[in-house]
Amino acid sequence: MDLLQYTFFQNALLGSLLASIACGIIGTYIVTRRLVFISGGITHASFGGIGLGLFTGISPLLSAALFSVMSAFGVEWLSKRKDMREDSAIAVFWTLGMALGIMFSFLSPGFAPDLSAYLFGNILTISHSDLWMLGCLALVLSIFFYLYLRPIVSIAFDREFARSQKIPVEIFEYVLMMFIALTIVACLRMVGIVLAISLLTIPQMTANLFTYSFKKIIWLSIAIGFMGCLGGLFISYRWEVPSGASIIFFSILIYAVCKVIRRKNN
Repeated sequence: MDLLQYTFFQNALLGSLLASIACGIIGTYIVTRRLVFISGGITHASFGGIGLGLFTGISPLLSAALFSVMSAFGVEWLSKRKDMREDSAIAVFWTLGMALGIMFSFLSPGFAPDLSAYLFGNILTISHSDLWMLGCLALVLSIFFYLYLRPIVSIAFDREFARSQKIPVEIFEYVLMMFIALTIVACLRMVGIVLAISLLTIPQMTANLFTYSFKKIIWLSIAIGFMGCLGGLFISYRWEVPSGASIIFFSILIYAVCKVIRRKNN
């Protein structure tokens, strides 16, 4: 409890809650729509934006956000072409982002940056600007999903049915891809590029063990995600290990326990 008096730990707790809300909402769409591999590609493509930011001197997270959104749009556009398979389009942006990130990082003037902070994250370094970004993103996602939940669910489960209902499927898909990219970038401070996709999938997988309702999965994912963050912070403090990896480890532990409970009840 003594940790609560420190500002960095208060920021970490608030960041955990906001990230859990954002990831719980958009992650449910990712898992339902089976976009995990695409999200992984966008996550690694964001490294190109980080390298570009370090090279040009602008905010790495801002350049990563722009690069990720453009990569998400590129994957969405290429995957709809008849001469390009979806997994091939993902591989193009995945490898391009990582290659550009490494090149720009080493070309950056001055001392070589600490890339491990972006690759593996550290929730204890979250700043007030990061909290504002997470808070605004969580608020916008909450409002968007509240207003358009029915068309989003229709698109997630059956795009052809959604088209038959005169829903602008393509517009929604591009907007949702943008939200996926922005959520990934907003969580880089917490768990880094390597582990960011886990926050968008593991809580949803755990929630899906107990319900198939889209709404209930969102609420359960938020709660499970926040529990994973709290448990990860405790492990990180207790054994002095990286917080990002600890959060993911504890989230997987929650999934394993819930899986056992679910199997025993059946």
